[in-house]
Amino acid sequence: MKPSDDMTYYLAAFVDELTQSGMTDVVISPGSRSTPIALLMAEHPKLEVTVLIDERSASFYALGLAKTTGKPVALLCTSGTAAANYYPAIVEAYQARVPLLILTADRPHELRDIGAPQAIDQIKMYGSYVKWFVEMSLPADERPMIQYTRTMAARAIGTSVSAPRGPVHLNFPLREPLLPNLQAEGLWTKYGEANGSIVDVQVGSFSISEDQTAFFSQLFSKKKKGIIVCGEMPVGSEFPERVTELAEALQYPIFADPLSGLRTGSHAKEMICEGYDAFLREEAVKEALEPEVIIRFGAMPVSKFLMQYIARTTSADHIVIDGDGGWRDPTMQASYMVHCKEDIFCEKILALISPRKEPSWVKKIVSINERTKNILSSPHKNENMFEGNVITELQALLPQGSAIFVGNSMPIRDADTFFHKNDKDIKVLANRGANGIDGVVSTALAASNAYDRLVLVIGDLSFYHDMNGLLAAKLLKLDVTIVLINNNGGGIFSFLPQSKIDNHFETLFGTPMNMDFEHAARLYDANYSLVGSWDSFRRELSKSLSNKGLHIIEVPTNREENEQEHRKLWNSVSQEIKLSLSREI
Repeated sequence: MKPSDDMTYYLAAFVDELTQSGMTDVVISPGSRSTPIALLMAEHPKLEVTVLIDERSASFYALGLAKTTGKPVALLCTSGTAAANYYPAIVEAYQARVPLLILTADRPHELRDIGAPQAIDQIKMYGSYVKWFVEMSLPADERPMIQYTRTMAARAIGTSVSAPRGPVHLNFPLREPLLPNLQAEGLWTKYGEANGSIVDVQVGSFSISEDQTAFFSQLFSKKKKGIIVCGEMPVGSEFPERVTELAEALQYPIFADPLSGLRTGSHAKEMICEGYDAFLREEAVKEALEPEVIIRFGAMPVSKFLMQYIARTTSADHIVIDGDGGWRDPTMQASYMVHCKEDIFCEKILALISPRKEPSWVKKIVSINERTKNILSSPHKNENMFEGNVITELQALLPQGSAIFVGNSMPIRDADTFFHKNDKDIKVLANRGANGIDGVVSTALAASNAYDRLVLVIGDLSFYHDMNGLLAAKLLKLDVTIVLINNNGGGIFSFLPQSKIDNHFETLFGTPMNMDFEHAARLYDANYSLVGSWDSFRRELSKSLSNKGLHIIEVPTNREENEQEHRKLWNSVSQEIKLSLSREI
């Protein structure tokens, strides 16, 4: 069947405009109806194309690329349920503010709703989880239509990176024949389009006025007892330097989430506190540390007890700084919602305030934090296979420039508790938009492209959910170490009230799988080791970091023992801090 010039030039212009607007990466899920777009993307000299068979894994891989680069990544699939498999990653991208361009091929209008194969309703199929949806016109080789398709490409990228960042969905109805003419004259610029984007979309930053800056500077100057709370922040900003300078000037300690980027790096860390999830479990501590003001940056932190601490301080001024112009206030305690780029806010306040010289408030909190960390470090001295030790060991063994990607449920909570501040530049990453356990393997594998070494820490249930994602490591020859914590089920549920329902707990929540993951490792050509001691763990981890390829280190643990060890530590912290506070009174 003769290639269609209408389709060829229309789609070629769209693909070329993506590159003119700055796109470099595309992830393709193979299929028939998407053939012309896929071939043109593969043909374009400025696009890096990754082909992954499983749509769900492909979508989370694209998410990982966009998450670590900060640039929009295109995701292409055929019509039908292929597009539905993208949904979980799109939800995560929307919630986590990650720019994605979802390109779905579709049956033309005359084949819809008449029982044609592989034809489902794809119009606005992702609902409110995309920032913008476009049903593209049928291809046509006319100057106005070329102008249209280029404009849609530029606008889609501009929309995905404008605040707040997120996914955009374009649906392409395509008629047969589906083969483009890759030899067509002037394939990318038939109508002599000028170099550069046809529409240069400029995305600015939120700021605040001089009057607003003066207001907040005066407010902070009057309040001696303040807390700065920092959740997950975008990769690569200057925020760590600016916020630590602000904290030093105000003498406000920083409760820094592991995803904030503040616990490691070359910036000052005297004001950084990371033991709050443990010491804020004690009611007496919350009462003793009643702040007058709370300044919040970034996403909501992982810690449930920090969230409760924020929610109970109803008399304090709560200032939420959101550089993307969103609304991050799940506790509904915000007194002021400030839409300003976070580092700009810090700089403007610093320019007007005088450094505070009353350190008693911050010294008290820093002292509690240090006592807490000393207790939390105690399991590291034992040889029991305690899950929290995985994070402690990794922080000690990983080299400069590495990254730890932590799965949801227990791994992210252990990172919150046991990943302590140091001068190593180790980035902690996670999928905390929707907090799901699906797609974590694929996201982490994509993120490994951005770091010298990346270690994924993941539980057995989450690993099982995305074992298909391991194919990317095999096909793309990625260098990744996976630390698989196998407690044979859902360890997080052991900490929840339903764990007391003995009759049905294991069936409904514990869900033991009794799987031998060595077989999965063999299937994907991974190096596999099962460790039973910390000496063995250190040896296998060091070996994996020194060699290429995919490495899976399985750490068998016991859910009941793990829960008891956590509670023992939390109780020790509570007793120590209560005793310390009683001595002050």
